Amino acid sequence: MTTQTKTDIRVILTLTLLHFTGDFYSSFTLPLFPLFVEKMGLSLAQIGVIAGISRLMAFIVQPFAGYLADRYQTRSFILYGLLLLVIFIPLSGISIGFWTLLLATAIGSLGSSMFHPSATGMVPLYSGSNAGFAMSVFNTGGTFAFGIGPLFITWYAAQYGLEALPFTMSFGFVVAAYIYMAVPSPPSEGLRTLGFIGSIRESLGAAWKIIIMIWTVMFLRAVVGQSFLTFMPVLYVQKGFSVVSAGVILSLFTVAGTLSGLVAGHVSDQIGFKPVFLFTHAIMTPVLLLFMQLDGRWVYLGTILAGAVVLATLPLGVVMAQKIAHKGRSMVASLMMGFAYGLGGLVTPLVGKFADIYSIQPVLIVLSFLPLVTIPIIYMFPGD
Repeated sequence: MTTQTKTDIRVILTLTLLHFTGDFYSSFTLPLFPLFVEKMGLSLAQIGVIAGISRLMAFIVQPFAGYLADRYQTRSFILYGLLLLVIFIPLSGISIGFWTLLLATAIGSLGSSMFHPSATGMVPLYSGSNAGFAMSVFNTGGTFAFGIGPLFITWYAAQYGLEALPFTMSFGFVVAAYIYMAVPSPPSEGLRTLGFIGSIRESLGAAWKIIIMIWTVMFLRAVVGQSFLTFMPVLYVQKGFSVVSAGVILSLFTVAGTLSGLVAGHVSDQIGFKPVFLFTHAIMTPVLLLFMQLDGRWVYLGTILAGAVVLATLPLGVVMAQKIAHKGRSMVASLMMGFAYGLGGLVTPLVGKFADIYSIQPVLIVLSFLPLVTIPIIYMFPGD
């Protein structure tokens, strides 16, 4: 992999804009679940199925997309992927039932799976000696989108109705045109002659055991994060908050994660990845348990703290894996962010089923203890 010693700020910011736009449209679905429930009479289990399938399409198939992105020099993955999101996620607003809603979100989510590996794989080429911070900036585009996206779409749907969602496509079309002109073609990793399994072997090499440990931590963190993101809006609407207020809570969670990710990226460049992982995962359980006990306006402070600790290490796992297994940037990124995040999201139908039986809050409280399982694994991470 050929890299440069100086950070190319223009390219990093352009890739960040791409990440922001794609995840901006991806963020529309979760905060609208209360409105979909009202319109279609969906059960919590059905919500879990929609969330799980959309994450399956958005993340689980990323390794194959990453394999293709490393194999071919093309921008098709980022452009077509972005357009699928821009078109099909807004079309969910005019869905007429569970199956049409599922279809629209699944196809749109497939677009997310297409652009993420290629774009994430390009970041190390232009980050210079600031790999952790550059990846955090890139990740900020996505988490910031998930922060303001729910605010925008809940306000928009409240003002104009779900049927007006297709009009939001215009912003995405403008950005896609700019991305077409501004983003360079991703360079090949020389894996074109290898098959899918051969590419994984070449990408991971002798570091596969360490990669599995990092992936396991990323997966368990994703189970917690995806469960909270999916069911928080429904939980707080049930508690008497408005749909817009629930969107604010979701936005605060992700915006806090955006800022903490930047801090974590900068600190990791100075002291290494392992101490940052240990600190954030050690305090995650008590912070989430505190969050679950808060009421009234204190919920907003609690969601800031919860989002900050849950999302802080999201970009760091990707950078750490790319440094250890330095060939196949897109493949490794897709395994760390896409496959782990998506498989964690697939647990949401099961979480939804338990929530139907026991209610949402007790289930989320139990899940708050899951980060404790990651501590022994993190202790086995290599030092820098």
